[in-house]
Amino acid sequence: MPLQVLIKFRLIINSAKRHFKWVERQCGINGTQLWALWELSQMPRLRVTELAAAMALHQSTVSIMLNGLVKAKLVERTRSGDDQRVVRLSITAAGRKLLARAPRPARGVLPEAIHRFPADALVTLDALLTRVLKEMRLKDMHAMNQPLGGILGGK
Repeated sequence: MPLQVLIKFRLIINSAKRHFKWVERQCGINGTQLWALWELSQMPRLRVTELAAAMALHQSTVSIMLNGLVKAKLVERTRSGDDQRVVRLSITAAGRKLLARAPRPARGVLPEAIHRFPADALVTLDALLTRVLKEMRLKDMHAMNQPLGGILGGK
């Protein structure tokens, strides 16, 4: 039975990585960047911290990822009129066009599957995964704030 569970973990992780690579081949940006575009299309004018929270990523990881999206003119950063320290993010027309033709699910197969779970199943899954992590005796928890494919999401 332990090997069957291990196989399922491998299948989940490798499927998520394959989806991110497929996204990059199809639309020229990686899966994490596509997810960010999708989040910005759902909730316009987010701050970087809000986008990071929506994607369960570290703020610095999201900032680096956004640099590529801004450079590609898919996202724009604008300063708030009230408080110039506040930067808001918006998807551009080019970003919307790319998002419309991009593969689905835009936020990735694993996040999409998890979001479809009922609350009680998520509580159970969270408890079991917490136990797995405890049994692994992890010392470095940095990986929890990184996308599956590393900082660029798909490579």
